[in-house]
Amino acid sequence: MLPPDRPPRSVCILRLSALGDTCHVVPIVRTLQRTWPETQLTWIIGKGEARLLGLIEGVEFITVDKRAGLATGRELRARLAGRRFDVLLHMQLALRASLISRLVPASLRLGFDRARARELQWLFTNARIPARSREHVLDSFFGFLVALGITERTLRWDVPLPAEARDYAARLVPDARPTLLISPCSSHVLRNWRPERYAAVADYAAERHGMRVILAGGPSPIERDTGAAIERAARTPLVNQIGRDTLPQLLALLARATVLLSPDSGPAHMATMVGTPVIGLYAATNPERSGPYLSRRWCVNAYAEAARRFRGCEPERLPWSTKIEQPGVMDLIEVRQVTARLDELLAWRP
Repeated sequence: MLPPDRPPRSVCILRLSALGDTCHVVPIVRTLQRTWPETQLTWIIGKGEARLLGLIEGVEFITVDKRAGLATGRELRARLAGRRFDVLLHMQLALRASLISRLVPASLRLGFDRARARELQWLFTNARIPARSREHVLDSFFGFLVALGITERTLRWDVPLPAEARDYAARLVPDARPTLLISPCSSHVLRNWRPERYAAVADYAAERHGMRVILAGGPSPIERDTGAAIERAARTPLVNQIGRDTLPQLLALLARATVLLSPDSGPAHMATMVGTPVIGLYAATNPERSGPYLSRRWCVNAYAEAARRFRGCEPERLPWSTKIEQPGVMDLIEVRQVTARLDELLAWRP
């Protein structure tokens, strides 16, 4: 029965990926910890995402290697043998996640409302959150707490960082000089901006505002190649840390940066966790749905123009989760729009 008449003894959260969406789960965890301090929290999470979020205190983390196939199921079944949760929060819509959810014994299996329960998620749950439409992803996650009778929100993303990570960031940003951090790549190549445009913004930031410019990102070939291309195109010296840090180190670096420039990506949401404003580049995706939660005012939003040009309609006519990942869509964002947003943010920032 919803809402429960007393705090449950145990709650299991199922949210495996992606990094940005797992960042959105942190305020859900913090709200549960504040509202139901005696409830045992377990989070089933992807192995990569756990490298960062596994630092959160007071939560049992069970990692899943999404590439391990059937072995993942066997390991999870063994890990959960003899256990039963009062509540499962099934917060992922992928069919793979729903199949994993079958291995989680729980009395109440809470999922999305029928309209949003894509990929047959509704078949794997026995209760649903209140129906809503056109919400930010984080707001939709808070719908799980509303279903449990929790209406207060704790917007805390704090993750305790090891001293080594903080020292790494302090070496790169040792003083009060303003720092522009550029994380140029998304996991979806068609969400990425051109390297020469990033270089133009880097030059502007250094020449107009005296900013230190640091490149950050993962070790994938496309990220390394993009970083090298930005360095070649830029006139100003850059510090290229792409592929050279861990997720905790990156979070610590984001905490010391003045602003992050990024497309729709995990680091954009990591910056939100540490209160660093984000100039988000959005044309392939809608920032009102998936933008950095506290920085949507700073996003350069070309999604409506993309809808008109590539879908032939106004964005209001598209399903809320529509992605317009088409060649050339990110070219709708111009350098002058980004530098104008940088000027505005630096003039506003206390």
